[in-house]
Amino acid sequence: MLLEVEDLRVHYGKIEAIRGISLTVDSGEIVTLIGANGAGKTTTLKTLSGLRRVTSGRVRFDNADITNTPGHKRVTLGLCQAPEGRGIFPGMTVLENLEMGTYARKSPDRAGDLDRVFTLFPRLAERRKQYGGTLSGGEQQMLAIARAMMARPTLLLLDEPSMGLAPLIVQQIFGILREINKQGTTILLVEQNATQALSLSDRAYVLETGRVVRTAPASELLNDPTVREAYLGGAAAT
Repeated sequence: MLLEVEDLRVHYGKIEAIRGISLTVDSGEIVTLIGANGAGKTTTLKTLSGLRRVTSGRVRFDNADITNTPGHKRVTLGLCQAPEGRGIFPGMTVLENLEMGTYARKSPDRAGDLDRVFTLFPRLAERRKQYGGTLSGGEQQMLAIARAMMARPTLLLLDEPSMGLAPLIVQQIFGILREINKQGTTILLVEQNATQALSLSDRAYVLETGRVVRTAPASELLNDPTVREAYLGGAAAT
């Protein structure tokens, strides 16, 4: 088991945002979290990244308890996130943004990693000297994912990679995610485009108001009428 979350609880002040979530991710899987806005998906990823304090429960990663491990140390263990909203450095070039992804590594060896991400994202190779803030939305999303890949993650956390993007760009990015997974990186995905996410994933968890209310193979949820009505747009998703 690469990631194991047991009875996780997280508060924002007095408000309990995560209410006893338990989930697992096996090495080599793509697992997605789906649910309505406010279900706790982003908070879950932030907590796994070490950006939110755990109230109670346990997080194990690669056979080690990381419940109280600081976020920057989780990166060195192989747990990296491409955040919602991309979070690139707009005043830095594409190349400089990518180099920031190696910041926590002891031995950067950037050349091989740059070759890999430029193969995955040829558009970034073309834009390597361009400032991040001048890129299109799709290019910025590619840059955010590529920067996370520069840290050589064992588990890549992705928060809303399709947000605000045109359908053609979404298809392109999800194709790249499939290739990243085929190359050996495990993925935990939060995505409002539930149809795309379930089509890509092996398994899925459905979250409602900070709780897991269902887990199943992604293909099963994709074809479930109740799930389709609630999260996939009903008949429009067929």
